[in-house]
Amino acid sequence: MFGSKRSASNDSTPSRSAQEEAELKERLTPEQWQVTQKAGTERAFSGCYWDTKTPGVYSCVVCETELFESDTKYDSGTGWPSFSRAIADGAVTEKTDRTMGMSRIEALCANCGAHLGHVFPDGPAPSGLRYCMNSASLHLEVADQE
Repeated sequence: MFGSKRSASNDSTPSRSAQEEAELKERLTPEQWQVTQKAGTERAFSGCYWDTKTPGVYSCVVCETELFESDTKYDSGTGWPSFSRAIADGAVTEKTDRTMGMSRIEALCANCGAHLGHVFPDGPAPSGLRYCMNSASLHLEVADQE
């Protein structure tokens, strides 16, 4: 794994009370819930950020932790928002995902455990990584335009 700090199953979201879970489910859209809490994947070219070039910072839709800067976002041709690196060491954790008959590296919010997407070793230099994220797991805080 690429700097893995976590090893768990796909249902590795933190323990929440029934009330906390109900409040989260009410706050998130059904797609955000499915992606972040059930390790779902949105369809390629369907998310709101796959082709966005707006400057800003992408944060976790669940807990608002900052995850990626827009200057590391690039067009990977996959139909999902792709980034060459996380905003800071430790912002995104990784674990092995053996679902769907393959072995991949799952990317999770280090703060709340939300499923973000997957990390692949075919990104641009210098990292060589492609953080292939779901738009449904992200929120873009647009940079001030001065």
